[in-house]
Amino acid sequence: METRVTFTGTGTSQGVPLIACRCPVCLSEDPRDKRLRSSVKIEVNGLTIVIDSGPDFRQQMLRSGTEKLDALIFTHEHKDHIAGMDDIRAFNYINKKPIDVYATIQVQAALQREYQYIFADFRYPGIPEVNIHTIANNTDFNVGDVKVTPIEVLHYKLPVLGFRISDFTYITDANFISEPEKQKIRGSKVLVLNALRKEKHISHYTLQEAIALADELGVPEVYFTHISHQLGSHSDVSSALPAGKHLAYDGLQVIIA
Repeated sequence: METRVTFTGTGTSQGVPLIACRCPVCLSEDPRDKRLRSSVKIEVNGLTIVIDSGPDFRQQMLRSGTEKLDALIFTHEHKDHIAGMDDIRAFNYINKKPIDVYATIQVQAALQREYQYIFADFRYPGIPEVNIHTIANNTDFNVGDVKVTPIEVLHYKLPVLGFRISDFTYITDANFISEPEKQKIRGSKVLVLNALRKEKHISHYTLQEAIALADELGVPEVYFTHISHQLGSHSDVSSALPAGKHLAYDGLQVIIA
């Protein structure tokens, strides 16, 4: 089962460049240093699945040439991961169907606060149409005939879900993974893992912590995402990474056979 992954965004919650910042990374002309908020598009078995719809969702879908969306899966409820959900309206219109949305009860509560008009009894014309599916008890679920395995991680004290689809695992906004959850990752061919910066952070892995975890898990190809301008330029950081470790960048495509 071939899986095509497109990195639609690889930046931290404020993106790169940062507003009003004059650091060398934010002033870089390298397109790989221009990072929208973190998200991926996964194409597998004829399905198009997006993980997280942050505030750049519209731009990401346009830039990646996405013409259909079968499912939207949420990792957690922070604004940089849910703020663009309203823009699924375009897919409702073009694809002539509601969008299947997968989220925990905790994330659903945030969506209902943020988008109360979607869930209100009065259905205003033109609002997004969704079918909500609950990710419950950290158990596997299916999008069509594609199995998705949730992986519970901690973002400081906030539970966040990563996801494994076939041989691909995606984890963002984490700085702790328990041993039982690590077992769900082992055997992946490709792992995506957050690596915010080089300095210690309260709720994200540093680059060295992410490298060490990737080595521990034994995944042969690892891509780091949710990157801050504090990490350094794409070219400088990439040149110093060990074999099999890569900085992801917006627009990068990875195919897993």
